[in-house]
Amino acid sequence: MRLNQWEIQIIKSTVCKVLGENAKIWIFGSRVDDNKRGGDIDLLIETNTPLIDNRWRIEARIDLALQRALGEQKIDIILHTLEDKTLPIHRIAKETGIKL
Repeated sequence: MRLNQWEIQIIKSTVCKVLGENAKIWIFGSRVDDNKRGGDIDLLIETNTPLIDNRWRIEARIDLALQRALGEQKIDIILHTLEDKTLPIHRIAKETGIKL
């Protein structure tokens, strides 16, 4: 996986601040392949917390906080709740990704 321990800790703490300790995070895509270069940070975030706020606003809060902490990077966030229908991307992210 092409994230160091500091970056992993930043991601985990940022998500927990916004969604709570029960949030689960997977990184997937090119960053899980040590042989590839570059690429954005693809995150699947699963929460059992009801989204009182707008989903897009929550994703934007997480993205902005990560940009501030990690520097300017392309970060794709997929937020999935227990209320949501499970889509193929959710299954693929879990099967091919690494849980943080």
